[in-house]
Amino acid sequence: MDLKSGYPFWAVKNGLMHPFPRLQSDISCDVLVLGGGITGALIARTLVNAGLDTVVVEQRDIGWGSTAASTALLQYEIDTPMTELRDRYGEADAALAYRACLDSIGMLERIAGEVRDVDFARMDSLYFASKPAHVRDLRDEFQLRAKHGLPVQWLDGDAVRTGYGFDAPAAILSTVAARVDPYRLTHRLLAQLVKRGARVFDRTQLQSFAPRSRDVLARTSDGSAIRAKHLVIAAGYASQHHLDQAVARNRSSYAMVTDPIAPDRLGPLANTMIWETARPYLYLRTTGDDRLVIGGEDDAIDIAARRDALVERKAARLRKRIEALFPAIPLQTAFAWAGTFAETADGLPFFGAHPQHGSRVSFAMAYGGNGITYSALGADMIACGLTGRPHPLRELFGFARLAR
Repeated sequence: MDLKSGYPFWAVKNGLMHPFPRLQSDISCDVLVLGGGITGALIARTLVNAGLDTVVVEQRDIGWGSTAASTALLQYEIDTPMTELRDRYGEADAALAYRACLDSIGMLERIAGEVRDVDFARMDSLYFASKPAHVRDLRDEFQLRAKHGLPVQWLDGDAVRTGYGFDAPAAILSTVAARVDPYRLTHRLLAQLVKRGARVFDRTQLQSFAPRSRDVLARTSDGSAIRAKHLVIAAGYASQHHLDQAVARNRSSYAMVTDPIAPDRLGPLANTMIWETARPYLYLRTTGDDRLVIGGEDDAIDIAARRDALVERKAARLRKRIEALFPAIPLQTAFAWAGTFAETADGLPFFGAHPQHGSRVSFAMAYGGNGITYSALGADMIACGLTGRPHPLRELFGFARLAR
C-alpha cells in the first residue's frame, strides 16, 4: 500500500539525497535490517557501533515510507498519559516508560550532532486542556510527572494566555522536547554508515525469510539470497504482516506545512511545540526556516484512495483550527499530506523477538506518535537482544506485556 498522500514537505525540500543501489547478488551478514526508514537507520547505527556486519534493505527509496510523512515531534510525552499507564501497568512501569523517553531526547541530540545538518533543535512542549472538563485529569497528570522528577510546570489559563497568546483553561509546560527533519536524518545517517562498512540497498523487496538453527535465509523478489545470523524487521506498519497475532491497528494522520513566517509573528511558538488533551489531538511545531508544521485529524482510514481524497479537506480544517487559536499569525499552506501509521492499544512500542519466529528474528515496531523517540530506545533494545544482554525495557516494550 502507498503509505502517504499529497506532498510530504521533507521529501520535496530535500529531494533524493543519496543514491543507494538495488541488491543484485547473493550476500551474507551478521544482521539484516528490513526497512530503510528512520527506525531502520537508528537500529543500523547501533549495530554498526557494536561491530556487527549490517545490511539494510528497503523496498521503496530510502526514507520514502512513513518517515517522509512524519511530522517529527520529538517528545518524552507518550500519547497515552502517564496516569493511564499507571492504571494499566503500575506506577513503576509508567515512570520507567516516561523517563526512558526523556532520555531518548538526549540520545537523538547526540546522534543529530554526529550526523549534522538535520534541522535538530531543542524545544519546549505545551500540552493544553482542550476544554475545562479536562483540567482535573491534566492536573493529575502534572502531579504524577512532577512526583517522578520530570521537567514540568503547571500553567493556569491566565499564564497560557499571557505566555502563548491563546485561550486554554490550563496546560503542562515541559522543557524537554525537540524537532528534526526525519527524512534528512535517515539519509545522512545511512550514508555515513555506508562509509563505515554497512551495506544499504533500496528498491529491494524481501519476498520471504526462513529462520534456521544458525541463521536466517531471506530471498528478494529478484531472486537474491541473503544469509544473516539475525533479521530485524523494522518495516513500519507493514511489519504486522509477518505476525499472525494482531498487535496494532492502522490509522491515518494528516499534516500541512506553511510558508515561512516572520519570527516576530511566531513569538513563543518559535521554540514551543503545542498539542492538546482531545483525541485525536491537534499539534504544531516550527521548522528551522520558520514554517509551522500542523498535524492531526487522525482517522481509522488505511485505504490509500480514500485517504488521498481527504487530504485537502483535512488540511483546511487544520489550518482553520490554528487560525482560531492564533488569528494574528498569517498562514499560507505550502504543502499538505497524509500518512498511514500503526497504533497499539496502550501507545507503547514492541521491540524484540516474537515466539512465532524464534530468537533469530526481532521486530522493531515503533508505533504511535513517539515513533522516533521509541526508535532511539529500541535500537539499544535490539542490540541487547542480539547479544544476550539484559535491558530494563525488555518486558514493558516487548511482546511479553501482551500476556499481562
